[in-house]
Amino acid sequence: MAKYSSKPTVINRPASSLAAKFADFSTLNDSLAALPEEERAKVGNVEFTCDTIKIVTPQVGDIVLKAVERTDSRVRLQAQNSPVPMTLEVDLKPVSDDSTEVTGTIDVDIPVMLRPLVGPSLQKAADQFGTLFANLA
Repeated sequence: MAKYSSKPTVINRPASSLAAKFADFSTLNDSLAALPEEERAKVGNVEFTCDTIKIVTPQVGDIVLKAVERTDSRVRLQAQNSPVPMTLEVDLKPVSDDSTEVTGTIDVDIPVMLRPLVGPSLQKAADQFGTLFANLA
C-alpha cells in the first residue's frame, strides 16, 4: 500500500462540527454550489449523496467513494469501483476549541514499479481531496 497525504489545512470550526457536517455528504452539495467559480473548477466534477462521493475523472472514469467510518476525528471512505483497492481518509485534529486541522490521505494498493508513474497524480488527488473538504467545511 502507498499513502499520499495532503498538506494540513486549519479550518475555523470545531472538529465535532465538521464531523457532524460530514455525517451526511448530501449536505455538501449546497456548499459546493456556493463556491466561487475559480474554486469550483479546482474541485472538478464531484457529486454527493448521503453516504457516497462520486468523482468523475477522464483517466479512470467514475470513482464512487462510500463512507465506511465516521467519527469526530476521522471520515474514512472506500472506493467501490476503483481498478485498485483504495481508501481515503479525512483526519480531523482539534487545534483549539474552535479550529481544526484537516488532512486528506489516499491509501492505495499499487505495485511498487508503478508508483513513480502514478505517484504524482495520486499526490495531486490527495491535495485536491484535502482542499475539497477544507473548502466545503
